Amino acid sequence: MKILITGGAGFIGSYFVKLALKQKEITSVINLDKLTYAGNLSTLKSIENDPKYSFVKGDITDVVLVEAIMKEGIDLVVNFAAETHVDRSIANADDFINTDMRGVFVLLEACKKYPVKKFIQVSTDEVYGSIAEGFADERYPLMPSNPYSASKTGGDRLAYSYFKTYGIPVIVTRTSNNYGPYQYPEKMIPLFITNALEGKKMPMYGDGLYRRDWIHAEDHCSAIWFLIQKGQNGETYNIAGGNEMTNWSITERILNQLKLDKSYVEPVKDRLGHDRRYAIDDSKIRKIGWTSTVSFEQGLKDTIDWFKTHGDWWKPIKSGEFRKYYEKEYGKK
Repeated sequence: MKILITGGAGFIGSYFVKLALKQKEITSVINLDKLTYAGNLSTLKSIENDPKYSFVKGDITDVVLVEAIMKEGIDLVVNFAAETHVDRSIANADDFINTDMRGVFVLLEACKKYPVKKFIQVSTDEVYGSIAEGFADERYPLMPSNPYSASKTGGDRLAYSYFKTYGIPVIVTRTSNNYGPYQYPEKMIPLFITNALEGKKMPMYGDGLYRRDWIHAEDHCSAIWFLIQKGQNGETYNIAGGNEMTNWSITERILNQLKLDKSYVEPVKDRLGHDRRYAIDDSKIRKIGWTSTVSFEQGLKDTIDWFKTHGDWWKPIKSGEFRKYYEKEYGKK
């Protein structure tokens, strides 16, 4: 089978590219990525010469390019391509609406014209909004509360509509917060780790008691591959790690492993519209046989160790566009 992975040079997408190349039934992996600030081909250096792998630089909103790829006979599409950082969506929502909604539309239209065996739309637990108590299953009302989560909700429901209306074999996944090596350092875990390694403060929003569930990117990708094989078309599946904790709890773990004290933490003005808690029930996918395998303790330790030994990967990132963004985002707070 031939698989098109969009956003495969991004954090989670790069994990899935490597996973797909290991599958015997996959004969060709095409990675379509426009290489925004968060796309990094060096992450895929170990597989760039694999005969089954090819890279195409381009945008999923480019109808001509997408159709040119699809007409070559694609069996599977997994859409990771998205603008993902909430803070950036608050400052400028345009790119989020374009990629996370119109991009999904272009891909689905191409699948309607050139039929596929499976279309996976990768969504997020943020579509449910803040959950005060309990856990959101797949039938829980969608209440996105920032431009990022709203744009992902749009793509999520658009994908389902193409299953219902046109019979496109769509599966939607909604995952909790991902972490692991190679994550762009605007996200909390890699930001706090790299700042600490540079002797800088960790910018903590508000009181630090915001709660999230965390899943290693390897587990997330294994769940997606599982759903390609076992998932039912037209269904939505939550994917969680079972590791709900506060931002302070994670920060303390990072400080302890790096043998640092709380003086490295600097409270900053809170994010606009900050959701207090995300919590999803993923019993649906677990009941059909998927299980996560990476414990948070081991996963975080491995992630910290990786960033400690891969400054050649993240230090150039933090010196360019990222530095201007960081100074603008946290300097004003």
